[in-house]
Amino acid sequence: MFNFNKIKGFLNLVRPELPFSAGVCVILGEIIALGSLPSFSIMFLGFIYGFFLSGSAMILNDIFDIEVDRVNSPERPLPSGMISSKEAIIFASVITGLGLLSALLVGSLAVILYIVFWLVGFLYNWKFKEKGFFGNLFVSISVGFTNVFGGIVVDNPWSSSVLIFGLMIFLFDLSEEIAADTMDVEGDKKRNIKSIPILIGRKKSMYISSSLLFLEVLVSYLPLIFDFFGTSYLILISVTNMIILFLGIKLLKSQSIKKGRFYVRLLYLMALPGMFFSIISNLIF
Repeated sequence: MFNFNKIKGFLNLVRPELPFSAGVCVILGEIIALGSLPSFSIMFLGFIYGFFLSGSAMILNDIFDIEVDRVNSPERPLPSGMISSKEAIIFASVITGLGLLSALLVGSLAVILYIVFWLVGFLYNWKFKEKGFFGNLFVSISVGFTNVFGGIVVDNPWSSSVLIFGLMIFLFDLSEEIAADTMDVEGDKKRNIKSIPILIGRKKSMYISSSLLFLEVLVSYLPLIFDFFGTSYLILISVTNMIILFLGIKLLKSQSIKKGRFYVRLLYLMALPGMFFSIISNLIF
């Protein structure tokens, strides 16, 4: 008989909305690199590549952060006892193995980058998170590279359009990383993490986060300047940007950690589908 609490615990351990976003970013990279929709099998392969790479990093994060989460998020699967540390390690190994298998199906460069960025995720969770902003850069570069992964799947990773969208994703994620750190100050102090909010305060950190979000919005119009996309992209990316800026203002003004975390997650869930449909629209219209 299924233990539904255990299943729920494993799902929460992965934080599925974040690996889902990574998978979508890989598909975006495929579409941008090709200039057309790839086959379903290629999209699926790219999606699971990004999903499992991100998912394994999420699990490692909880394994290394169990003591911090006892303060910041005691309801998380590990500190609450819903999932044991041994179960989490086994689960991380399975997810990592599935991701590596998907990389093998793509090719040697995909395997090399999978291993490199898995190690980056491991080192970040083990040690570099304590370095504050440098840890944030580690994560955001990895997330920005998901777009390049998509280019690798279709054998065109270094096109200028792929790199521009990679920069957009990098800036968006770095903004989110800094905002998320403002929610974790007490636990980060316990682990001696020199995060930006600890060094300069929550308010200044949120202004930095908002500035990065605004910069991402500006970069999103570069594909129009370079004539990669047309009117349909302009309309949909502008709508997406209005949503991003609205939620960014809500996040900036949030007075509680619970509301702040809600807006951080909502930004992820709204922004990436918006980017996706903006790019797809250019292929249809």
